[in-house]
Amino acid sequence: MQQKIIITIDGWSSCGKSTLAKQLARELGYLYIDSGAMYRAITLYFLRNHVDWTHLDAVHEALQHIKLTFMSNHKTGQSEMYLNGENVEYVIRDLVVAEKVSEVAAIREVREFAVKQQQDMGKNKGIVMDGRDIGTVVFPHAELKIFMTADNDIRVKRRFQELYEKNPNVTMEEVRANLEMRDYIDSHREVSPLRKADDALELDNSHVTMKEQLDIAKKWVQERLTQNA
Repeated sequence: MQQKIIITIDGWSSCGKSTLAKQLARELGYLYIDSGAMYRAITLYFLRNHVDWTHLDAVHEALQHIKLTFMSNHKTGQSEMYLNGENVEYVIRDLVVAEKVSEVAAIREVREFAVKQQQDMGKNKGIVMDGRDIGTVVFPHAELKIFMTADNDIRVKRRFQELYEKNPNVTMEEVRANLEMRDYIDSHREVSPLRKADDALELDNSHVTMKEQLDIAKKWVQERLTQNA
């Protein structure tokens, strides 16, 4: 039986990290874990319960009441985010959550809470996890680290198309402002800022198809598996 590895996919917002991670996990028969969904679910809980995340006591108290799990959707085969037993996979994709998630994810206690759960999920390897600090903080010894990037205008268009389907009132300007704000917070936060790990392979998908980027990633996986054999 072939040895399993941990694959991390980090990068900027709207670079298609989760798309690639899901494809790769399906091809390899690995578990896909969307770390961003975890931070979005925490943000959703804070918003719903009017938690003032500028006060650490309130954050600490709120985290005691949050249980995050991933469950497979039998129809789609995809893993979906559950917050305290409720499927919130679609609610957490809303722009209201997107506007606050980087602030919440920058809080040290929130990151420590999520990172511990993520590391537990990776104990048996055979996972693909995407996020901002997976290759640098969560799994610094992962066998394969991919860092995704794309041209800014292309990222804005992709994000706009994704949001427009759910909210036709959203504007390109709103999406651009949201991405720029998230990029700044993600890369300047004190705890686990977004950066490319020294041993990560960079994948710029500005001008490649989904199939092409999957082929590139599968080639890298095969190289790592051969090295570890």
